[in-house]
Amino acid sequence: MKNVLPIVICLILFACKEQKNTSTKEPEMAQEVNSPKKWLTYEGADENAKHIVMISGDEEYRSEEALPQLAKILSKHHGFKCTVLFAQEEDKPGIVNANYNKNIPGLEALTSADMMVVFTRFRALPDNQMKYIDDYLKSGKPVMGLRTATHGFNFPEDSDSQYAHYSFNYKGDKTEWDGGFGRLVLGETWINHHGHHKHQSTKGMVAIGANTTGITNGISDGDVWGASDVYGVTLPLPGDSQPIILGQVMNRKGEYDESDVFYGMRPTDEEIATTNKDGENLGDELMPVTWVKSYQLPEGKKGKAFASTVGAANDLLIEGTRRLLVNGIFWGLDLKIPEKADVTLVGDYNPTKFEFRKAEYWPAKQVSVESFE
Repeated sequence: MKNVLPIVICLILFACKEQKNTSTKEPEMAQEVNSPKKWLTYEGADENAKHIVMISGDEEYRSEEALPQLAKILSKHHGFKCTVLFAQEEDKPGIVNANYNKNIPGLEALTSADMMVVFTRFRALPDNQMKYIDDYLKSGKPVMGLRTATHGFNFPEDSDSQYAHYSFNYKGDKTEWDGGFGRLVLGETWINHHGHHKHQSTKGMVAIGANTTGITNGISDGDVWGASDVYGVTLPLPGDSQPIILGQVMNRKGEYDESDVFYGMRPTDEEIATTNKDGENLGDELMPVTWVKSYQLPEGKKGKAFASTVGAANDLLIEGTRRLLVNGIFWGLDLKIPEKADVTLVGDYNPTKFEFRKAEYWPAKQVSVESFE
């Protein structure tokens, strides 16, 4: 018995160690058994696959539709592991509510992320969630910001959040954060609609010198298109920003159609707009709609940022627009960008039009996270 006792003790200690290792392996991604899925995971080609965490949460441009499709393309065609997160009420886990701006579960996934994609609008997340975003950015890892990410956060003026400086309109004591996350990290905050919203589209023109980055591989003038209009930006963009795609504002040829996913606009529309809805001259210089730059948070490491104000869910119906975003992922991860990346849509993809939806829409629809798989 004296000889057996040490063996039993060793076996118990080994079992405890194994249990600990099992329970601590990516604990941030543990979802309760038999409970609704609160996020989606698309596996990579192997255990060494780069991990991309995509954060949806906007009221207008259907990021909850766009990011799962982008994740599927990256996973199936290029072998990346992708985790997609969604806005949802705390007491209704697994049910998407894009209008609810105070909760995006699963941000713990950023602790194992190699790249972060942000497609949020005016979020005011609790500090315990914001900390994951802040820690990630301080690590200097690459970031992609889509459409409303320029104004992705908005804390009330009387907020006691430690991260209130992320707000799109921040003008406080932390002067380096003027313009919030959008300005400091991506290079711009919310300015205006340069074109006429729902009436003038974006035709992408390749900027001079953009081909040196590889991001425009397989992309020519006009291949990138979006029914989402051109956003205004402050020119020149800050620091070492480099324009990649410039947005030519295009007039709609056909009739305005409220029921159409593109509101009657088409990639074939040929008339270049010279004025917006207010009759203001759109100017001779085209606004960048995609650019890259470096970023660095105070006390953080230097990183790379890719920003695109094209990227609404219906924009992803366009092959060139999908290729732009896929190329941007490769660029962010310092991987060789394919000459012509496979961006074939995966599964059925029928995005809805961009629009604001009333508060009662989401509770009534009961759209589950799992429905986007």
